[in-house]
Amino acid sequence: DLDSSLHYLFPAGVDEQTIIDILTRRSCDQRREITFEYERIAKKDLTTALKGALSGSLEALILGLMRSTAQFDAAELNASIKGLGTDEETLIEILCSRSNKELVEIKKVYKDMFKKELEKDVAGDTSGDFAKLLLALVQTKRDEPSNVIDYQKIDEDARSLYEAGVRRKGTDVATWITIFSQRSVPHLQRVFERYKSYSPYDMKESIRKEVKGDLEKSFLTLVECFENKQLYFANRLSEAMKSKGAKEKVLTRIIVSRCEVDLMKIRTEFKRQHKRSLYQTIAEHTKGDYQKALLSLCGGDD
Repeated sequence: DLDSSLHYLFPAGVDEQTIIDILTRRSCDQRREITFEYERIAKKDLTTALKGALSGSLEALILGLMRSTAQFDAAELNASIKGLGTDEETLIEILCSRSNKELVEIKKVYKDMFKKELEKDVAGDTSGDFAKLLLALVQTKRDEPSNVIDYQKIDEDARSLYEAGVRRKGTDVATWITIFSQRSVPHLQRVFERYKSYSPYDMKESIRKEVKGDLEKSFLTLVECFENKQLYFANRLSEAMKSKGAKEKVLTRIIVSRCEVDLMKIRTEFKRQHKRSLYQTIAEHTKGDYQKALLSLCGGDD
């Protein structure tokens, strides 16, 4: 059987193709079973063996697959904080796109893995309103969607967003942060629709006019994810493959973190928006074993 043959691979030189075939075509739970099985038979740790056998982007991808989605997200967040500069792009992408439920799990796993609170690490590494927004998201105070549509509250929130921004001189960012970080997603979708009856600009245009830099990027990411999260990821993937090569870190992060969540839907949005399949785009912008692994995770051509 394929899985138990894994332990024969490493002594005889590395067979990347078999590693890719086995690990990219299993679920996270199955990969965990393979890890136990490998240790039992080979008497050594599979992750360590993979580290020794692989390198570069393929190694990052395969090691990412050996973690649960929450562990992978937690590790990416930690790496984006603990380096010399902060990798704001990664912080924004993860913290602004994950659901409340996902963030609760990420916080728990982060503490297990790094013996520190995610909140403290984020606070220590960012500043100003950008920090306040990220911390509000990390505090996971978002309402659960309700079966009752509260039209009065929708109207109040839409008006508050308008009065805190476009209507006045300067921006009352605190009000924006509260509404963006505490309301349920279906509620916010209706708020942004209602907002147009108060403001001459829609929510995204208003954000571009009112705030700049990382704060602007964060608010825009939130709106895009509230409106269509899979389209947000499809666009991120497209941007990562705009130039001749590819931003492999971004590619790896999105494919690995979403492959057990919503990658099929991301594929559909990608094709709809960019008029060609994610599969073909990856094939064009990557090469070698790294390409094979990505295409295998991607699943199929559309």
